[in-house]
Amino acid sequence: MPAAFFYRQEATMLRIVMMGTGPFAVPTFRRLLASDHEVLALLTQPPRILRGNRQAPPSPMRAVAEEVNLPVHWPESVNTPEAHEILRTYAADLFVVCDYGQILSADSLMLAKLGGINLHGSLLPKYRGAAPVNWAMYNGDPETGVTVIHMTPKLDGGPILAVAKTAIDPDEDAVHLEERLSQMGVEPVMDSIALLEQHGANPPGDLQDPALVTKARRLRKEDGDLPWARTAAEIYNQHRAFQPWPGTYTHWLRDGAEPLRLIVKRMTPLVSDARCAPGQVSSTDDGRLVVATASGQISLDEIQPAGKRVMQAAEFLNGYGMRPGATFGSFEPISGDESAPPASPGSRA
Repeated sequence: MPAAFFYRQEATMLRIVMMGTGPFAVPTFRRLLASDHEVLALLTQPPRILRGNRQAPPSPMRAVAEEVNLPVHWPESVNTPEAHEILRTYAADLFVVCDYGQILSADSLMLAKLGGINLHGSLLPKYRGAAPVNWAMYNGDPETGVTVIHMTPKLDGGPILAVAKTAIDPDEDAVHLEERLSQMGVEPVMDSIALLEQHGANPPGDLQDPALVTKARRLRKEDGDLPWARTAAEIYNQHRAFQPWPGTYTHWLRDGAEPLRLIVKRMTPLVSDARCAPGQVSSTDDGRLVVATASGQISLDEIQPAGKRVMQAAEFLNGYGMRPGATFGSFEPISGDESAPPASPGSRA
């Protein structure tokens, strides 16, 4: 495996087009702007329209580009003839891609003399795809890291140029881990650029082992549904992994009333087991809302009932009168039928 850091000689100034959208790419972008290389332009995702026909604020990358008056382009697809015409005008030596949201075709990569490199938030070939940080945390991996690859048209499949690793803190969430990884990725990107300066379009790199490939698909809203039939540790990992979106939630399956959706804002895993089924409230003592799982328990410390504000557990218990034996689980009403029976406690989305 290539070393995390290489000796660099920045004698050659490369002409670079940056491609990125989200905050994960910002530290690398700022480092490139401060380097001896010439950053020619930014390609980013098109602005999106929010509810109420409001335009979303500029992406973090676009905001940085505008600080330094760098040209910004946002083609619907980087692989169209129109986008290729834009890229040809820059005659770039290299594309640096990170958190962009589009896959470059072979024809697109050929528009830069040295092709492209991509900074990815996992230890490839594990977690190829859109949400590597989230799925590494969800699966309880003890460590993760960043990988820089020399790009091919295959998603996250190019030769590995540089790697940096870090342990996953057992109490950090995906937001904090992603921020750490974004900073950690800066030097491996610069090291990879130095390799390309020294070796041209065919730098030394390790081919990825196809047998070790795992996928990190894009997150869905239903991923936040808490499966109480899993262990407390697994549920806690899910809660940490899916911040800030889709978050985590469950339903109070009330007798004689419609299930109440509860968004879980803060939880604590407990090692002790309870003598009740997964998804049942085992204790409400001392203002704590404790729920049984397949192994261990979860204390729901802050929750938000549907349409209400966030509450501490004690306030929720006082206001809603929940008692031990209450049941949490999944609930998906049949379209057009809000009286459909709830799914069994602990069932997965």
